[in-house]
Amino acid sequence: MSLVLDPTAQDLLFREARTANTFTDEPVTDEQVQAIYDLVKYGPTAFNQSPLRITLVRSPEARERLVQHLAEGNQAKTAAAPLVAILSADNEFHEELPALLPHFPAAKDMFFSERPVRESAAAMNAALQA
Repeated sequence: MSLVLDPTAQDLLFREARTANTFTDEPVTDEQVQAIYDLVKYGPTAFNQSPLRITLVRSPEARERLVQHLAEGNQAKTAAAPLVAILSADNEFHEELPALLPHFPAAKDMFFSERPVRESAAAMNAALQA
């Protein structure tokens, strides 16, 4: 059985993918950010919960505040990156479920009324989106 995904894409995504440790100084445009988000928003999440939240850090002042909270090994590369995206999970995602899952609005309270359940679901599903 062969995979439908082109071998070049397989290499890019799985076989040759590595953590970026250096960045060019080429700016990241709003259009590029939007194109990336337009793919991420369709990531598979249970109950369409989409708990991923993205905070973009562009200004030198915001970057300076962020860098001081990072591990020493991450400070220089983060300071030099043209854009920093902080990915987080919204533990209150269930408040949006009636709009995101209109055919089953009861899911909000039926499955996610308890905070530990929401936190676990948010962490797993935000990781899927990321």
